Amino acid sequence: MIDHAAQAKTGSDVAAADDPQGRPTFWGRVTGNRAYRALVAVLFASPRRQFLILAAFPLVWVVTQHLGPMLQMLNVSLLESYPLSAGEEASLTFEHYRKFTADGGLFLKPFFRTLTFGVVLTFATLLITYPVAYFLARHVKRENQLSLLLLLLIPFWTGEIVRTYAIMILLGNNGAVNLALQWLGLVERPIPFMYTGFSVSVGLIYLTALYMLLPLYSALEKLPRSYSEAAADLGAGTWTRFRRITLPLTLEGIGSGCTLVFLISIGYYGTPVLLGGPNTTVFAETIAGFFHTAGDEWPTGAAFAVIMFFTALAMAGIFTRLIAMLRKGDSR
Repeated sequence: MIDHAAQAKTGSDVAAADDPQGRPTFWGRVTGNRAYRALVAVLFASPRRQFLILAAFPLVWVVTQHLGPMLQMLNVSLLESYPLSAGEEASLTFEHYRKFTADGGLFLKPFFRTLTFGVVLTFATLLITYPVAYFLARHVKRENQLSLLLLLLIPFWTGEIVRTYAIMILLGNNGAVNLALQWLGLVERPIPFMYTGFSVSVGLIYLTALYMLLPLYSALEKLPRSYSEAAADLGAGTWTRFRRITLPLTLEGIGSGCTLVFLISIGYYGTPVLLGGPNTTVFAETIAGFFHTAGDEWPTGAAFAVIMFFTALAMAGIFTRLIAMLRKGDSR
């Protein structure tokens, strides 16, 4: 509960605060105004009202920017045609969802390819970024950690497309990777890295590494060093300390990072288009194809987007539950 008497006194004190020339400051005049004090007393009269005021903007943002578009997408997916012509009445149908398994499983292949890509790349990103986060959090002086972290974040100051073109320059036939391999005498002719699953994987790992690195660094940085020191004093080796102490106590960071990377990687569109080929088509490209087609294909694209959304949500929920079970098992 807010002490309104103390608040009113504070407002009077602020109002009495003058600048060096003896004139009331702007905020002093505002907070000293009776109407302002009366408004504050009404808005913050109870803890419930304070909570509603603080939660209003986040709730409006979630409803209008996240929940609203998804509900509209669900609505479009159930319409027989969209956009509706003048005077045409909306009619509901599930036919667009049936197309997902029709045509001999034509759409199932990019769907499961996308989920497989997401799982494999999430695991690969974890293996690549965990040592980096561990070194940064456990072996770098605290006063230098922020500087090194900012250096790692520099590439992410640019957009997705710019970074994707950077990967194309590196992996091209005349790119830095092939030139280095030829200079070292390891290959005679350039290796065709581009437009393969390898190039798509490198691009997606590069784009999502930050979302894995930050949760891991946060979890490792909060881990007390005394735990490992005590285990070492008891005779535990390096691997034992990592397996029995560090890894279980950072499962929360692993879970957060893996969930973020998986959900983001399966939704990328521009990077697979630029780096991939016919054999690496992901489901986002399939969905976009329906929206790029003239005619009544928007409901089909919306239905496929809803299918991907709920599938990704279910997989993320299963993974979160698995992490919770592992944490519960380690705590026993």
